[in-house]
Amino acid sequence: MKKWNFKLNSNLKAVSKNIESSLGTVKGLVFNMNHDKNDSITFKMRKRILYAWYLFYINTVIVQGKLSKTAIENETDVEISFNQHFLWKLVIFTDMFVGLAMLITLFSGENSSPYLYLMAVAILAVGVILWIRIQKKYERNMNEYKTMISKVLAI
Repeated sequence: MKKWNFKLNSNLKAVSKNIESSLGTVKGLVFNMNHDKNDSITFKMRKRILYAWYLFYINTVIVQGKLSKTAIENETDVEISFNQHFLWKLVIFTDMFVGLAMLITLFSGENSSPYLYLMAVAILAVGVILWIRIQKKYERNMNEYKTMISKVLAI
């Protein structure tokens, strides 16, 4: 999870209306906004995943944000956090767990052929390569959201 904090020289209600009008009507984007009682507004957005294979092609970062009033009249504090989608974490950790479990059973058992070692190492290597690649994709997707939010808020 990575965080992005900044301040805007605008009213809280104007900023929330701007975000809701700009991002609320985008197709393929799930956008929810909640108005709290203590002068803060939270929002959450992510791209909709309709099918499992979309996980590989679309932006899978979940954005959670909070808009809050500051002590100054026309200033809004913006806190945004970027999280990786749960399905990616599940795929990576499952792959690495299966590879490690196969290696552990091969080392502890008597019946072990070189092909089973190769298969276990290959599964583990796929998990590590997938993890490295997904981290790069996460950074790229996070920058896409940052530019989109910057354009909407006109920073």
